[in-house]
Amino acid sequence: MSAREKRTVRIIGERNICLHLGNPAHHESITKIGKALSSPVRLKILDMLRNNARSLQEIAEIMNIPLSSAALHVKTLEEAQLIVTESQPGVHGSMRVCTCSLQSFHLETFDASIDSVNKSLSMDMPIGNYYACDVQPTCGLADENGPIDAYDTIRSFYSPLRNKAQLIWFNKGFIEYRFPNIHNPLLKLNEVSFRLEICSEAPGYLENWPSDITIYINDIEVGTYRSPGDYGARRGKLTPPAWPNGSTQYGMLKTFSVKEFGSYIDGQLIYPGVGLDDIAINEKPYISLKIQIKDNAKHIGGINIFGEKYGDYPQGIVMNLTYQ
Repeated sequence: MSAREKRTVRIIGERNICLHLGNPAHHESITKIGKALSSPVRLKILDMLRNNARSLQEIAEIMNIPLSSAALHVKTLEEAQLIVTESQPGVHGSMRVCTCSLQSFHLETFDASIDSVNKSLSMDMPIGNYYACDVQPTCGLADENGPIDAYDTIRSFYSPLRNKAQLIWFNKGFIEYRFPNIHNPLLKLNEVSFRLEICSEAPGYLENWPSDITIYINDIEVGTYRSPGDYGARRGKLTPPAWPNGSTQYGMLKTFSVKEFGSYIDGQLIYPGVGLDDIAINEKPYISLKIQIKDNAKHIGGINIFGEKYGDYPQGIVMNLTYQ
């Protein structure tokens, strides 16, 4: 590609894939990833795309393989959701441009029901099962068939159908989830974490639309994630056909956690003064997770929260309690 053509390439957001061997819903993805990574040629192509987007023709030339072979390898990587291909304007019509969409891949092999005794406990909360909310438009909820109730209507957040929600969005305010307190007090707790797929909320979508999203665990602020944008330039991997193009499609998978001395976002220390003693999970029969866009946030760009049937990751909000 020429320098001008390279500037047209849209860089796909970094993705962290976490799959569980004990979850039958993940088996197809694990199989496709295993197939994609079983070829030295495909490994080289994936490595080539880590930092630079390449056209299909460039891949064939660099790898010194026929264009048809390059296309087959790219198709296998794309089916495993390790790369994304898009049509871009070229010198002679359009061309297919390939970008690595993967930052990390993690395969968990332990059975949670067995491992809970010794290492960790895990719970996946459907995003519609929130305890309380106080939100402002733009706002709404959607299931696999589209919006629940109507767009920008706060009353929809109190609908009896809200438990079916697979996508929730709002501009300002908060939503709170209360997980049952499954902590085993006989074991030494090492970490409490919550993993969820989120992004900003803009009219339609805007990939450059920052939003400061603040997370609380048991009413203790543990960190603020600045979401870069509202992602909609490609379809979400799981987003159902009923959801229109031109709207939010997927988010970033983020992990918010608290250890003995410090709170973290994706493993990066945020508040060294906030620890497990501060969130005091032994005091209540539930563990609260509150997600808020503050009125005084520097970037009030809203939030989208994705369930297991929207976005890129087949999960709701996952809580993990990890023991030493």
